Amino acid sequence: MKKVLIANRGEIAVRVIRACQELGLKTVAIHSSADKDSLHAKLADESVCIGQGPSINSYLRIPAIMSAAEITGVDAIHPGYGFLAESADFAKVCAAYNIKFIGPTPDQIRALGDKVQARALAIKSDVPLLPGSKGTISSNEEALKLAKEIGYPCIIKAAAGGGGRGMKIAHSESELIKQLQLAQKEALACFGNPDCFIERYLTKPRHVEVQIVADEHGNISYLGERDCSIQRRHQKLVEESPCLALSDDLREKVGNLAVNLAKTVNYQSLGTAEFLYQDGQFYFMEMNTRVQVEHPVTEMVMGVDLIKKQILIAQGKKLSLRSGLLPRGHAIECRVNAEDPKSFAPWPGVITGYHEPGGPGIRIDSMIYKGYRVPSLYDSMIAKVISYGSDRMEAICRMRRALTEMKVEGIRTNIPFHLKLLEDPRFIEGDIHTNFLSSFSF
Repeated sequence: MKKVLIANRGEIAVRVIRACQELGLKTVAIHSSADKDSLHAKLADESVCIGQGPSINSYLRIPAIMSAAEITGVDAIHPGYGFLAESADFAKVCAAYNIKFIGPTPDQIRALGDKVQARALAIKSDVPLLPGSKGTISSNEEALKLAKEIGYPCIIKAAAGGGGRGMKIAHSESELIKQLQLAQKEALACFGNPDCFIERYLTKPRHVEVQIVADEHGNISYLGERDCSIQRRHQKLVEESPCLALSDDLREKVGNLAVNLAKTVNYQSLGTAEFLYQDGQFYFMEMNTRVQVEHPVTEMVMGVDLIKKQILIAQGKKLSLRSGLLPRGHAIECRVNAEDPKSFAPWPGVITGYHEPGGPGIRIDSMIYKGYRVPSLYDSMIAKVISYGSDRMEAICRMRRALTEMKVEGIRTNIPFHLKLLEDPRFIEGDIHTNFLSSFSF
């Protein structure tokens, strides 16, 4: 492997470029016409425009991406997260072009990427699930019958979903069919697949996910867990590691559950098994067959570069990691979005001034600079601020300092929201759950 094309944009493309540079690999950035001045296009050794601004005309166009790969002579493609990162078809096309897809195999993506199939694999590997449908819902009558059996509230999820899209909650029979239709419509629009399933809805669980690292030689390890409970509309805003609610025994328990699931498909590459945790019990939700947005908090407490590990695995290297490693210190990540901090409405525009924070224990994964125009066509996240401390309180204090120091002028961001959250007594105590923000006022 000598040259890698990054089939993505924004901060994750920058992150992958930097990892490749440290490994001595040349890089190719693809970009849309709207991203011609993006940082990832400037940092890569080569850049290729693959289409107009909308994702459907650029970052989701497999033929355009493969043409860019062919004319630049790359050996491998890193998909980042989002877009085509969990597309089994894209991975299959890469293989047909004899280009290494830096991620799992098409069969592994297909088996775990579809949530209904992943639930079946969880049952096979004795990983606990919430009560719910065994397959996708085929009729309104089936939905009503199942919801009555498992009880309300229940949650409707897109089988091919992710990022909180295609998820709706029904609190009663009168709401169920309306929410099911909305979920199916959203799933079709976002993923091209309207299939949905239903499961019991927990009102105050923690969202706990386990980082999996697996090579092509059958070695599978878990590297601790992340607490991603601070969410708005099922989309994560703050993540941290480790999870305060877990003892070392529980950490080992959920880690082994994740490893057992990965073993059912002989998994390779990075992956994340996501669970809900409430009243001492774990319930499997899904397996993400890619690098996660929040991977830096694991890197900070585990002292490992996950992107470099992912690339080395794709090169056929053997892992030198073992499961059960305990986290050192505490790390927190705040997602900085270009949006109004109160309404959360997107706020694209030109960044007229930018000051990046620093100091002990602070890391910034970003795509912005002074003069950069934040486009309106993509996700609103423009940076991730990661703080590390010897304990959680030090990580919180360092995050407060960094966010106060960070200046992004010309657009609005959600930095004021994060600063208020970091002062909330319940957050400071670690009393958090997935519905925390429903009682948080800003």
